[in-house]
Amino acid sequence: MTQDRRHVGGYSPWEEQYGFTRAVAIGDFVFVSGCTAWDDGTVRFEGSPYDQAVAAFGVALDALSRFGLGKADVVRTRLYVTHARDTDEVGRAHRDILGEVRPACTMVVINALVDSRMSVAVEVDAYKKNLELSP
Repeated sequence: MTQDRRHVGGYSPWEEQYGFTRAVAIGDFVFVSGCTAWDDGTVRFEGSPYDQAVAAFGVALDALSRFGLGKADVVRTRLYVTHARDTDEVGRAHRDILGEVRPACTMVVINALVDSRMSVAVEVDAYKKNLELSP
């Protein structure tokens, strides 16, 4: 790991198994891996794409906070939704959480996520000039 790169992990049981981390900061950017409503071995809010999206954004924003960033620093989001019928609910959650920030956003409908009870995953990219990466 170089000095200008920092990782934040510990959110997913798959991090070690698959060789990834929840978030990585490099330069003035932080990139947050796909977040879901997974919480300590269970999928929260099964059957509610809106609530799952809110929970997933909570995980992503928590990861950003560990770098001293918040939702105002979000510049791009990606939303992965398992059913086209849920796009309005997931979009509404995005608006409710980040509406005033208005990041660039892509939403795609996918076949499935790692657990079939998950209906949405979100990725977040953030930017902060002169981001401090020291521990």
